[in-house]
Amino acid sequence: MGNLGARAALLALVAGLLTGCGATPRATDVTVSGHGSGGMAGSAGTIGRAGSACVLPVTFDIATGWEAEAVDGLTAVASGGADGDTVDSLLRQGPVTLVCEIDAKPAGAVGFLRVSTGKPGSGDARAVLRAFVAAEGTTSRAVYRTFRAGGLSGVRVDYVHSSELLGERTKESALAVVTPRGPVVVHLGGLDSAEHDEMLPAFELAQGTLRTS
Repeated sequence: MGNLGARAALLALVAGLLTGCGATPRATDVTVSGHGSGGMAGSAGTIGRAGSACVLPVTFDIATGWEAEAVDGLTAVASGGADGDTVDSLLRQGPVTLVCEIDAKPAGAVGFLRVSTGKPGSGDARAVLRAFVAAEGTTSRAVYRTFRAGGLSGVRVDYVHSSELLGERTKESALAVVTPRGPVVVHLGGLDSAEHDEMLPAFELAQGTLRTS
C-alpha cells in the first residue's frame, strides 16, 4: 500500500469518507523512451471529462469493472469535523493533492489508481514525479521512463516502496504529465506486489489513453 493509501485509510478514520514513512528515498534514475512492457486492460469508458465521475485536466480510460469516485476534501471536513490543514496534509503528496480514486475491488483486485493534481508552475513532469516519490517515504529500485500519449509527453516510474508501518516491500507505479491546468500524477498502489502485477494492465490502459481534457 502506498503513501496515499495509508493517508486515505487514516482519513477514513478521521473523516468517515475515504476507504482504503519518512526516510530519505533511494532511487536509480534510468530513462527509457516508450511505454511499459505489460498489456492494456479492456476499457469500461473514459473519465476526466465533464459529466464523468472525476473531472480532471486529462482524460483516460478505466479498466472494466473498476469504479471511479471523486475525492472531495471539503466534504471530508464537513462530515468528519477535521480542519482544512489536516485534510490537506492527508491528501497531499509532494506537489500534488489527491482528487480521484479508481477502485479495483469491483473487478476482483485490492488496490486503487489514484489521481492527484497540482497548481500550474509546480515543475516539469520529471520534477513533479520525483517529488511525489520522495514524499512516499523509503523507496528503492526506481526506474524512470519517458512516454508520449495523445500528444502529451510524460514520465513514468516503477519502484519499490518499503512500509515501516506494515513491514512490507511493495511494487508501485506512477506517471506524471503537465497540462496548462497544472501537473497530474496517476499512481497505482495495491495490497502487495502480486496485486500490483495483476492490476498493472489497468495502469497501462490509463497511460496509453491519456489525453488533455
